[in-house]
Amino acid sequence: MEKFELDEALKEEIRCGVLGQGFMKIVQSVRRGGAQFKISIRPVEIGGVRRFQAEMTDDGRVSVKNFDADGIAAGLDELISQKGARDLHLMTAKGDLHVRVTKKGHVLVSRSSEMNRKVELRPHDRVKNLPLTAFDSAAFLRAASLADGEGRIKASMRGKYDQVNEFLKVVGETLASRPADGGKTFTVVDCGCGKAYLTVALYLYLTRVIGMGDVCVYGVDRRADVIAAADRMARSLDLVGKVVFVESDLAAFAPPNADRRADMVVSLHACDTATDEALAKGVEWKARYILSAPCCQHELQKTLADAGAFRGLMRQSILRERLCDILTDGFRAMIMRILGFKTQVVEFVSSEATARNIMLKCEFCVKPGQAGPVSEYLDLRDYWHVVPWLETRLEPILKRHLSRYE
Repeated sequence: MEKFELDEALKEEIRCGVLGQGFMKIVQSVRRGGAQFKISIRPVEIGGVRRFQAEMTDDGRVSVKNFDADGIAAGLDELISQKGARDLHLMTAKGDLHVRVTKKGHVLVSRSSEMNRKVELRPHDRVKNLPLTAFDSAAFLRAASLADGEGRIKASMRGKYDQVNEFLKVVGETLASRPADGGKTFTVVDCGCGKAYLTVALYLYLTRVIGMGDVCVYGVDRRADVIAAADRMARSLDLVGKVVFVESDLAAFAPPNADRRADMVVSLHACDTATDEALAKGVEWKARYILSAPCCQHELQKTLADAGAFRGLMRQSILRERLCDILTDGFRAMIMRILGFKTQVVEFVSSEATARNIMLKCEFCVKPGQAGPVSEYLDLRDYWHVVPWLETRLEPILKRHLSRYE
């Protein structure tokens, strides 16, 4: 037997412990070149079948793989055949086994007294804590064609399902400290609602999860076909009068309530300047909350002329596009801040769900026209020799703040 090697009887004890019915967990830690490599294996249930989940941590980087019995047997042989100083801890229903291999190659073994522990095989198919799982959303998911007839999320709609869930999470966080509504209707406008996945989900989330009583959500889109389809979905879910769809250009729409105001304005991937129009409408409707996830942004690319020291970068179309995206959203955030909105630019969903994963999260709660935000905006705007479309759109409201410093 070589130095650092475990004897065959100890190896067989470990194999039987892991592959037997009473297996709970095995962990081995190895020091390599000052870094630590750790692997832990535990039994899990996936799709009703017993599997083994291995979690590997290599100098802080974690990876996870699932194996069947044959796969874990091969991996286990590799684990117990490793050389060098290491610590191994095997936990079974009958007790614990500790193996320590010292730097000098000595193998130290200790065993706990015999135990009679209950082994619970926990399902790995856990339901994530998502907004659309916080209430009975099955009927909505089928009506929106996000799920099939058996309630399973369609593979082709997984990205959209994730986007809606993450958007709703932001809504929940935003409204967590909202002031009392005094019994008034909470009015929401979804600008460019499209197929209304978010519009309907938002109403259901506000009423069934957050517990808001009187809510009315308007979905606005200029395409007659999508408004007709959204209306059918609302009727099928008995939401007529609660979720209202309007065929209209956003510029021509205003909430039909008595004061023509909205409490929250949302937009999910409104194209180019449609995002700016949604932000402008939120300002004009005196909305307290504006949540906007922009989509494509072309307007600035057309007007950006003198790139100065950035000329070489701007020759590359993909870099030009990304720089203009950053500048556009930066200008938007700064303008909203000037107008009294606490504004955060956040990634609201994983880039795997959509590359357009930036959101402007705005809440009207600060003093408009403060010198700092105005100065920062003007410095950046004048450096690039542009006038953002949103400034032009909100010129009647913005000019009194900007003119004091220009």
